[in-house]
Amino acid sequence: MTQIRVRFAPSPTGSIHIGTARTALFNWLFARKTGGTFVLRIEDTDKQRNTQAALEDLLSNLRWLGIDWDEGPEVGGDYGPYFQSQRGEIYQSYLQKLREAGRAYEKDGATYFKLQGERYTEYDDYQKAEVEKVRTEPVVIDDIIRGQVTRREERDFVIVRSNGDPSFHFVNVVDDIAMGITHVLRGEDHLSNTSKHVELYKAFGIATPRYAHMPMILKDPALGKGKMSKRDRGALIEDYRSRDFLPEAVFNFIALLGWSPKDDQEVFSIAELVERFDLKDLQKAGARFDEKKMAHINFEHMKRLPLDRYLEPASSALRKAGLVDDTTDSSYLRAALGICQQKINRFEDLPAFSAYFFKDDYPIDEKAQAKLFKRADAKQRIQEATQALQPIADWNASAIEAVLQDLATQKELKIFAYFPLLRFAVSGVGGGPDLLPMLEILGKDRVVARLKALQDRLATTHS
Repeated sequence: MTQIRVRFAPSPTGSIHIGTARTALFNWLFARKTGGTFVLRIEDTDKQRNTQAALEDLLSNLRWLGIDWDEGPEVGGDYGPYFQSQRGEIYQSYLQKLREAGRAYEKDGATYFKLQGERYTEYDDYQKAEVEKVRTEPVVIDDIIRGQVTRREERDFVIVRSNGDPSFHFVNVVDDIAMGITHVLRGEDHLSNTSKHVELYKAFGIATPRYAHMPMILKDPALGKGKMSKRDRGALIEDYRSRDFLPEAVFNFIALLGWSPKDDQEVFSIAELVERFDLKDLQKAGARFDEKKMAHINFEHMKRLPLDRYLEPASSALRKAGLVDDTTDSSYLRAALGICQQKINRFEDLPAFSAYFFKDDYPIDEKAQAKLFKRADAKQRIQEATQALQPIADWNASAIEAVLQDLATQKELKIFAYFPLLRFAVSGVGGGPDLLPMLEILGKDRVVARLKALQDRLATTHS
């Protein structure tokens, strides 16, 4: 059996779109699942738009996602060069083959590919002129995802432009032939090009690769209808990086845009995706982008991280917000982040969620305060808790719970009568991580000081 060889052939002209990343990801998964070869080939013939910075950004984002390549830039291989701008001699040799076979001709400075078939003229409403057309044999594309698709080319097409640059159709086919590509996985927007490519393969006397045209990625319904563009929220990989999303979560989410397993599982490690991936499970219908689903998958991956792995992106988010720096106590930081891990689904939300751990001038939720202190005995409960907690010598969650339980029993209350008030007093909000571990981590001095500060603030407010 011939070894499977697939390629990802981007043009590095800007930020990498989620659809572009998906093309790379599905090709990579297919290669890894089958023991094949994943080739990275750079379409850099647009000299004005292709820059070194854009190339470095592309390679960096692919590696961030967890996608490596067996052949290509910075890796090498037996089928290079892997930049189209360096393959001019190869294109000339294949062009010469077409000329010798009578399948290429010059017209208006450009080189056209000559189709085979009966030629006739027909009035073209768009061009408002008689144009030459060709009755060719229909091209039947045996697409792995879409089944048999029949298309027909009716006009010769440009393979080298008048400025000397080869066309996309020509170099795409030549590179795939020269690099031994066996399967072409790409977006369905390329399906309309495929009949041209098949005609070129036939002219070279080479069997076509197997094609699989993936569904388009559609906008989040909240953003409207139609195909997702680079301008839509969530469309660019670099946005996820800057927002401290986990790369394995982004990989997981992108894999579900057009592919799904035969069960309801949504959260996968990359190793699990390689094991489960099958081209036959790719769907025909458009793949709907869902930002809430992305956040959910990211949260599930965040929860599963070992704490040491969690600390890196979590600390990064806090540094960006100015909440921690090199002087922050590492043990305190580790403990605080440890109890936040199961509560937030995006690292970008962590600073607002945990600010009270790291500064005393944290925001106060006025609505939560108004709700809690509507009760006439709320201020009294705070005073009781403050007096009860101050004498604790060995400050830990168990000791705090025992003291509060004794207090509640004395007052003929449930212990939970004190919990919401204590939480608000030390954090300024009505929700958060488990209260008792939170109080232990904050420390006795900080907790008592904040309890007293709340009492002073309430006295001032109601004086």
